[in-house]
Amino acid sequence: MKLAFIAAALSLAAGPLAAAVKPVPRDARVWAAAEAARAEQLKLLETVVNIDSGTGDVEGGRKVAAVLIPRLEALGMTVEKVPAEAPGLPENIVATLKGTGKARILLIGHLDTVFEPGTAAKWPYSTAGDRATGPGVGDEKGGVVAGVYALGILRDLGFRDFRQIVFLIESSEERGSPGTRKLIDRLLADADVELNLEPGDAPDVITVWRKGSTVVNIAVKGRAAHAGVAPQEGRNAAEELINQLKGTAQFPKTGDGTTLNLTVLDAGTRNNIIPEDASATLSLRVREKAEAERVFSALEANARTTVIPDTRVTVTRQPSFPPLPDNPATDALADRAAAIYAGLGLSLGRGGNGGASESALAHEAGVPALDGLGPVGGAFHSDKEWIDLRSVTPRLYLLTKLIMDVAKTPPARHARTR
Repeated sequence: MKLAFIAAALSLAAGPLAAAVKPVPRDARVWAAAEAARAEQLKLLETVVNIDSGTGDVEGGRKVAAVLIPRLEALGMTVEKVPAEAPGLPENIVATLKGTGKARILLIGHLDTVFEPGTAAKWPYSTAGDRATGPGVGDEKGGVVAGVYALGILRDLGFRDFRQIVFLIESSEERGSPGTRKLIDRLLADADVELNLEPGDAPDVITVWRKGSTVVNIAVKGRAAHAGVAPQEGRNAAEELINQLKGTAQFPKTGDGTTLNLTVLDAGTRNNIIPEDASATLSLRVREKAEAERVFSALEANARTTVIPDTRVTVTRQPSFPPLPDNPATDALADRAAAIYAGLGLSLGRGGNGGASESALAHEAGVPALDGLGPVGGAFHSDKEWIDLRSVTPRLYLLTKLIMDVAKTPPARHARTR
């Protein structure tokens, strides 16, 4: 794709260049390499999208890894398959490239998706106009593939002005990385900066803040009874659960602040039995850690009052990722990225969303982090997930140049927040 066309198309969507951004002149060699990589990059993307790899699909995850690992090894990287830290998950990939400089760069992507086995056969990778669709095309196989090709460009250009680049491709991010937490902590201890390959948001935005996520479970214990002969002897757990869920109406369902949304319901076993057990799973998203405590305390308070006599309500939680707050270290990296993008005549927006990621763990560990560096997309976690094909080459250029920039001038680590 020609640069002038891309600039016109994406700038029209993203708006005019910000006056405060001083463009970094376009690197003709990197841009040419990004353009040259496009056909193979999209072919690799098609290949991995057409392999189901939902979280917990061990066979599918290993198939994707089998496609990626030889390509990483061909770049001169040392590749290790690290066993997951939780059962029922495929191995994580840790690929390391040694250089001659000082900076320690950690790239993070994930190969798992939210889609069930068989999805790719029903909904394979396809393109129409400026969009490509398919399960995980944006979240986040597009970003993982971009990482592979950015490293390939660095290799082809002979760029080695870094101490090391570590590329973690993990296998359980969509469940909060239960199979990777200790590994991430270990890798962050030896990193100066973390660059995350989650997709960019439309029209052309990088992610400078994210909500933290917590899985909340409300479980009700009642008493079973024959629904026709002696319903009065039962204590309906499902009806009490409905009462408990009414108490969640005080929390917003949408917006940039706290949200609490019902995601899974389970109650009853047979039509002729009063349900003894009922449970609900809710997704809690917050901008600040203290907010999660406030919401959980409110749900526990609700649980102490029941409408159905002799029922017992238990509220539990499983934290996933902490929030990535607005912070100076991320803003400084975003400034660098915006200047690089401006060299292409493009404006890079900044924003955030309720989707959690590993960048929050990097921030808590004191490592400057920037997120949303993959291709631009939308409708994630749905059967309409897409990426903007116009963004593929500019985003590959951005990722490659940003790696080169932080390699030469790595940001300083900041104080840990956990």
